[in-house]
Amino acid sequence: MRPVPTPASVPCPDWEIDFYSRPILEPDGKKRWELLICSSPLSGQRNGGSSPMFRFARACPAASVNSIWLRQSLEQALADAAEQGFGMPKRLRCWRSSMRTMVQRAAEGLGLDLVPSRRCYALIDWLQERERHVYPAEAGFQAGPLAPPPTPVRPVPVPLPEAARGESWNWATLPLQALEEASDWDTGFQDLLPCPPDLEASLLIPGIRLFSKQRSLAIAALVAGLEPVRLEVVGRQLILEAGQDDRWLIASLTEQEAQSASAVLAEARERGGALQFIAVQPHPEANQLDGFWMLRDLPDA
Repeated sequence: MRPVPTPASVPCPDWEIDFYSRPILEPDGKKRWELLICSSPLSGQRNGGSSPMFRFARACPAASVNSIWLRQSLEQALADAAEQGFGMPKRLRCWRSSMRTMVQRAAEGLGLDLVPSRRCYALIDWLQERERHVYPAEAGFQAGPLAPPPTPVRPVPVPLPEAARGESWNWATLPLQALEEASDWDTGFQDLLPCPPDLEASLLIPGIRLFSKQRSLAIAALVAGLEPVRLEVVGRQLILEAGQDDRWLIASLTEQEAQSASAVLAEARERGGALQFIAVQPHPEANQLDGFWMLRDLPDA
């Protein structure tokens, strides 16, 4: 087993991982599997600012799809990251629920905390890039799906855990320029994303604010643990999607509120880089932010 690298000069954020089959048939007629690992952006600046990003890609023969091969590849990725000057990541965000057990077994003992999460926005962007430009150039590429994809079963949304509920909430907007400066804010809990470089700084990004006078910081900690992914309106329900397949009910809306919110979120998806946010504060007039997360309204995988 390769030794786990010691922290290097460049701090390394979370890693995002996808280990799955690709639309390519090998000469033996079996699907190609591939491991993709990348680091999450370090800041909310445009395009992640100047923060370096780690990427690791390795093809896997179909006969070797198991936790042993995956562990060896994780060890290789850790060694490569250290050689490139990156520090040891603390968390490994696992995107696909179907691969969670295998990734968990592979990561055991490597000093990586596994987090089931769809907050893998950088990974999804990279995968989509490869689907457009890399896989079609490969021998054996299959233009359509190798098999009809299963119809996803979306869990019924359940109320937010009582400990994560504030006394009140409201809709809010922030200009894109404010999100670009969010890495400088003094926030208890925070998870930011790169801002698209081709958008106007004055563009308004929609989100929600949760308020609690006595428990604001505690609620922020709980929301962070949920791994928030995106806000959506379904019927008259405001829903927070989180984790790998969690769906939390934030509030029930009036018909007019639901229509208005759906339109605002759709416009952000179309014109605002699909960005959203969640903020946690003691009260509406407070300058204090105990939690702030940038989200992206990406389509279902």
